[in-house]
Amino acid sequence: MSRERQINIKTPAQLRIMREAGRINATALAAVRERLQPGVTTADLNAAAEEVLKSCGCVSPFKGYGRPPFPASITVCINDEMVHGVPHLKRKLKEGDIVSIDCGTFFDGFIADSAFTAGVGEISPEAAKLLQVTEGALFAGIENMRKGKRTGDVSAAIQNYVESNGFHVTREYTGHGVGKEMHEGPQVPNIGSAGSGVSLRPNVTIALEPMVLIGTHETRVLPDHWTVVSADGSLTAHFEHTIAVTEGEPLILTVL
Repeated sequence: MSRERQINIKTPAQLRIMREAGRINATALAAVRERLQPGVTTADLNAAAEEVLKSCGCVSPFKGYGRPPFPASITVCINDEMVHGVPHLKRKLKEGDIVSIDCGTFFDGFIADSAFTAGVGEISPEAAKLLQVTEGALFAGIENMRKGKRTGDVSAAIQNYVESNGFHVTREYTGHGVGKEMHEGPQVPNIGSAGSGVSLRPNVTIALEPMVLIGTHETRVLPDHWTVVSADGSLTAHFEHTIAVTEGEPLILTVL
């Protein structure tokens, strides 16, 4: 996915719109989470999210994005699939799977973007640790989303948290600014050096999204031209929130 490099500082009114977009996005993800059980198809999960978006007068910025156009409103990734998984009518969840769901909401001219990974029924201890570490890495990054910090501080916090727990972060896919466009500046990689990068200013909004792999940082893209998988077939996980830098604490926009 291409990324716009311009950094757009939001007004207070625009942040309020993004906060509402974030609430709707969180509601859609909650509806999907409720349906994570064996036998449910990935297309069913997409339909659950679309029902929420439609009821709120929203659409997903994912649908129709890119080349070839992405065909759904959410991405659904199972086990070794890291990001950009395409929902299918015939793809069914199984006991023990871990499933990553990414959803975007376009509301009143602005976009919110967030993701989670969860288990279907009982999952392995290794998979459970992967989920805990990936979500922990997200919050380690969020803690550094503060005025005067730099994007490298955020990236380093994510990388250090993941690697200290024995896992790997992706090199190719990154967090990014978000607002009127799904991909704005600044780009926030999941690896980096503290003190480097762009200085964070109040009312910058960024979608942080650690993507963590058990066996390798290397990935490949499937023939559908969208689904990204771990190169060695090992498990992956993905957590994401849209965050606003403020004068004080980071503001998570994509929560209920």
